[in-house]
Amino acid sequence: MAKEIELRRHTDADEDILTAEGVAAALAIGAQLQGGYHLAVSSGAQRATQTLACFLAALGEQVPGGVVVEPGLRSQVEDRWRAAYQKAGSGALGALREADPELVSEDSERLGAALRRVLDALPDGGRALVVGHSPTNEAAVLGLTGEVMPPLAKGGGVRVLAGDDRYRVESLE
Repeated sequence: MAKEIELRRHTDADEDILTAEGVAAALAIGAQLQGGYHLAVSSGAQRATQTLACFLAALGEQVPGGVVVEPGLRSQVEDRWRAAYQKAGSGALGALREADPELVSEDSERLGAALRRVLDALPDGGRALVVGHSPTNEAAVLGLTGEVMPPLAKGGGVRVLAGDDRYRVESLE
């Protein structure tokens, strides 16, 4: 039976705290979510956890598995991602790959493994709501599925469906 991750980028933040606009956007997005999540997951950054809290507050449903932190969804080399972005002039994975192929290859593998751990924590037919960052969300999808996806807007997301050792990625924007 398939498992699903709804992977979203945090909303507007100033450093690691959501702005008032970011809170309002997260609440608006949360009110539109499908619900039925078995697990809610944050990268551990305050802006991601705060976005997840706003999503869940607006959704108004209990999440049986609770809210957990998967630190593997946050890159340990964020400065290197920033440098690659500066060199590439874009947050698109293709451009970042040209700027620093080793970074994208290595971190995608590690970030994809973190998404795999989230999937493994779900029951058959289970769904997880995951909030992280860009371009590391996109790198995680690449590492898990092999698919290159466009950069996510703040609050934007994708659905990753897993079943029979195959994946399908669908845009939520």
